[in-house]
Amino acid sequence: MTHSKDDGYRGYVQFHYGEHKQPYELALFSKRGIDWDYSLIFAKESGPEEEILIIEDKLEKDDDFFDELVDAAYEQLEEEPAE
Repeated sequence: MTHSKDDGYRGYVQFHYGEHKQPYELALFSKRGIDWDYSLIFAKESGPEEEILIIEDKLEKDDDFFDELVDAAYEQLEEEPAE
């Protein structure tokens, strides 16, 4: 994850979920690190649509699951140098 005054926070986290066939990548974006926008894709090659729909639903409904992924990305935070 990176942070800059102009762009806010931007990060990525890759993860596996249960018995799903392919790993996922979650791109995270937040201006102030409070409200997060995200984009979910398969990390390597495409997998079954049903599986990615399960993860999208889980991200929307399970705050703890989403927060764990944000925390994982945040642990790798790199601040841009001040000008």
